[in-house]
Amino acid sequence: MTAIVEEILAGEKRATGTADMMLQMAEWAAAAFTRFDRARVEKIARAAADVAYAHAGELAEAAVQETGFGVAAHKKIKNELTSRGLFDLYSKDDYCSARIKAELKMVELPRPAGIVFALTPSTNPVCSVYYKVLMALFTRNAIIISPHPMAKNCSIRAAKLMAEAAEKAGAPTGIIQIIEQPNLPLIDYVMKSPRVGVILATGGTPMVRAAYSSGNPAVGVGPGNAPALVDDSADLNEAAKRIVTSKSFDNSILCTNESVVLAVESIADRLLQALKSAGAYVAKPEEVSALRELLFGMGTFNIAVLGKSAAEIAGMANIRVPSNTQIILVEIDRVGIDEPLSKEKLCPVLGFLRVPHADAGVTQARALIRLSGAGHSAAIHSKNSATILKYGAAVKALRVAVNAPCSLGAAGYGTHLAPAFTIGTGFFGSSSIGENVGPQHLVNWTRIAYNDDAKEAFGDFSGLDANASGPALALGLESPISLGRLQEGADAAQDPLPLPSSSAGTTSEIDIMREEIRRMVLEELRGALRS
Repeated sequence: MTAIVEEILAGEKRATGTADMMLQMAEWAAAAFTRFDRARVEKIARAAADVAYAHAGELAEAAVQETGFGVAAHKKIKNELTSRGLFDLYSKDDYCSARIKAELKMVELPRPAGIVFALTPSTNPVCSVYYKVLMALFTRNAIIISPHPMAKNCSIRAAKLMAEAAEKAGAPTGIIQIIEQPNLPLIDYVMKSPRVGVILATGGTPMVRAAYSSGNPAVGVGPGNAPALVDDSADLNEAAKRIVTSKSFDNSILCTNESVVLAVESIADRLLQALKSAGAYVAKPEEVSALRELLFGMGTFNIAVLGKSAAEIAGMANIRVPSNTQIILVEIDRVGIDEPLSKEKLCPVLGFLRVPHADAGVTQARALIRLSGAGHSAAIHSKNSATILKYGAAVKALRVAVNAPCSLGAAGYGTHLAPAFTIGTGFFGSSSIGENVGPQHLVNWTRIAYNDDAKEAFGDFSGLDANASGPALALGLESPISLGRLQEGADAAQDPLPLPSSSAGTTSEIDIMREEIRRMVLEELRGALRS
């Protein structure tokens, strides 16, 4: 033990000791969890979803108080949608059982990623924790969450509530963990760990790019800049209500929110009036200049207005607006890098550009997406199927909300898209996934494929369980091999503590128990050194 203490005192493992222990616990939990059947998994996921739903309002308030972003009532809705709402949707699916396809002479076996490393944002902290935890549970993965430092307290509370409920329902200890003191070196260390199976990155562009360059598989979301075309066939009053509702939802903090309305000239004035009636304040030309300076005067988007209400933003710009103002509308005359108000705005300030006809609107929408948001989202308000189809085919967005609020519609709420707060941007946005990310992206399938020759008979797999064999060790002690990039027999990219072997060369339960005690002692020592 003296040598171990000296190593810690030397400082080599101080920075990563906690991460190593979290990864080791997650490995053991994942190895145990992968042997659970669908019924046990559903019970665990239900328990986690129920406790998350019960605390949806409390944690919405906590998120707003901690970050200063958004609207608590709207965050409560998102928390409810990503807890019980998500459970109700995916509990019908089976990511645990073998699929026997006799007609294809094939058996498909689910293979979880193992450890999911989830980065969550400050803008949507609690609903992102809920969403990613439930996706991991449905697919029998362990999850380690790295919350944004600005939202760590509410995120930690959310994760711990779900972890406690899941473990009470029978989940292995350590199946849900969260980094309580996130910092860049520690996050980088975990992201690059060969034990990690996949990274789910939701946040700013630098963080998503770091996840992609980690050497581990990663799924991330790029920036948005959703255009919303309104043509002369649209129901203008309905379009206006939907646009204002969407742009004001949670103070426009979702990356799926509308950025610029593209209004066909023949209906533009009537649409403006309908938007005013729905709660929009149309800024005067001198006020547009003040807002441009407030939002982008420093060269990049001013995070001081991120997720703030229309009234707060108006106050910052010395603009007087009616008390019922939901969003601020700014008329612009072009789309381009020289007009910053045509860029993504995560606040209830909405661009408004007149276009001579629908085809010109399609062109301007393409320009907006070129500026930012490739592969992300767009919206159109129209009853003309030909225009809708042309728009969907021309604009490089992989989800187009039709006659629906884009903020929630593109995220799968109010449309039949998959509910998600990680939006795949596909090849357009340099992502491998182009759809809304769901549980199916956290599990691969081994396909056992027979010779297709009719003379080769397909086996009888009914009643067989692929996980029935193997050592029945206590939960948390299964399979000390790595489940991520570190394959059995490969060189370790980091220095995991070795497991003792018996004289016969096999690891006994007693030896593993001793090793676990040793690890616990190490954790106590590291904790003492940090204090």
